[in-house]
Amino acid sequence: MSRDLLLLPQSPLGRVVRLNSWSQVRIFCCVVLMFGWCSNAQEARSSAPPDAAPASNPAGEMDAAALAKAAQNPVSSMISLPFQYNLNLNADRYYVDGNAVAARSVFNRFFEDELGGDGSLRLSVRGSLAKELFPFIESEERTQHVLNIQPVYPVTVGKINIINRLILPVLYQPLGEDDGEFGLGDIQYSMFFSPAESGKVIWGVGPSFSIPTATDDALGTGKWSAGPSVVVLAMPGRWVVGALASNLWSFAGDDDRADVNSMMIQPFVNYNFDKGWYFSTSPVITANWNAESDERWTVPVGGGFGKIFKVGKQPMNAQLGAYYNIEKPEGAADWNVRFQLQFMFPK
Repeated sequence: MSRDLLLLPQSPLGRVVRLNSWSQVRIFCCVVLMFGWCSNAQEARSSAPPDAAPASNPAGEMDAAALAKAAQNPVSSMISLPFQYNLNLNADRYYVDGNAVAARSVFNRFFEDELGGDGSLRLSVRGSLAKELFPFIESEERTQHVLNIQPVYPVTVGKINIINRLILPVLYQPLGEDDGEFGLGDIQYSMFFSPAESGKVIWGVGPSFSIPTATDDALGTGKWSAGPSVVVLAMPGRWVVGALASNLWSFAGDDDRADVNSMMIQPFVNYNFDKGWYFSTSPVITANWNAESDERWTVPVGGGFGKIFKVGKQPMNAQLGAYYNIEKPEGAADWNVRFQLQFMFPK
């Protein structure tokens, strides 16, 4: 995203919804309560009398420590279904004051015709100068909601594991003062090839793709993109440490939309405690190579905690974390609050 001001389109496409601040607070509280309930349920089972527990564990069943490491390994041979809910807080959205819409036509030459990456019109004049020249431009801090459905399905072919990872984003994109778009974003698919039997260092390489499935221009890039992905990690003792990286270039799609050349790096550090608890930090660092240098990077710092537990015989992984963007393009969110609930299906 450039430093240009963003303005609400006159006629946004698709479904328009509104979420006020109380709705956002209620959603966040529900997430926290769900996390607490899951943890308390596991503690209750752990403290139950012996006669209330199963007589024995099935042969070969993975313990909490092994499940935690499998969940933290991006190229694990375990089938899983994570649901990751993200709150991106305090994103600036610019709009034309309703009392000054007439002034828009007077200064129409300062507006570009195409939509920006978030579906908003861009203003050619930049920064504080633009606000001085156009006092009818207002800003509002908004919250973006993103639910990533991320099935992972590994298969083994000879001595190679092929890990198929899919990300289906369902999101609410705030626009202007109080409007927004809700729908499906661009689907991401990655395939990693990794040795079935690895040593101390575990690795995987393969292609990644972005498919323009967004239900509205404000929710996706409008481009087909592809590029390489790589992951490297090690699991000494209670630690799981590594990094995942990819870069995507657009090669087809809507000619009226901006080309894609973006990098993603996700370092991760996990420390596993007893009884399934663990600490985790996994910031998603991104770079838009097509943006100006001072608008290119998004760099978050933060972390959180998680717990492995079971609902009946079903292994689950719950995680809650928060990240602050110390570097970001103008208008991007200040904070990311991330909650994940993962269904695990060990062999």
